[in-house]
Amino acid sequence: MSTNDHEAFWSARYRDAGDNYLFGTAPNKFLAQQAARFSAGMTVLSVADGEGRNAVWLAEQGCQVTATEISPVALEKAAKLARGRHATVDFVQADILNWDWPVAEFDAVVGIFIQFASADERPRQLAGMKQAVKPGGWLLLHGYTPKQLEYRTGGPSDVEQLYTEALLREVFADWEIVLLDEHEDTLEEGAAHSGRSALIDLVARKPGAV
Repeated sequence: MSTNDHEAFWSARYRDAGDNYLFGTAPNKFLAQQAARFSAGMTVLSVADGEGRNAVWLAEQGCQVTATEISPVALEKAAKLARGRHATVDFVQADILNWDWPVAEFDAVVGIFIQFASADERPRQLAGMKQAVKPGGWLLLHGYTPKQLEYRTGGPSDVEQLYTEALLREVFADWEIVLLDEHEDTLEEGAAHSGRSALIDLVARKPGAV
């Protein structure tokens, strides 16, 4: 898809949800479980953040948060959520598949259910995320495994867009992998992520001084 096609697709999904939040307003469960990794003053980039649930929660942890999102509809809803929760987030409209990624700018980069990249696009996307992390910083990634195609409770229908442990171990072979876990859980994240799900969690640390 082109940038315009991606924007139109996601804007339609978020618009169709009306006043409701497609993925809910609570933070992703995996992200919330990693709360101890976030502290006041940390700079955090939340990638393809959608309607703001994760970025706002990160701001509530005291982090200085930048959140990218391609859909202006989602960004409007995210800004509304942030205002309602008295949270400060720098929301940026960006297509992360065609973005000039920052270099070593953030203490942590977070990607929650960002599996819209094709197999050809994914290496560029993950390389950009790795590039944006400061030496000694963290990258947190959470998504679906191919078994999710059996559950169909959210996520893409193309197996090439899903993560495997082997794939992520290879991509982050030059980093310290602190957590890499395939598991199943029941999600209750709005209408779009609901039910038994096949998931994978990654926490990796970039080499270098903190």
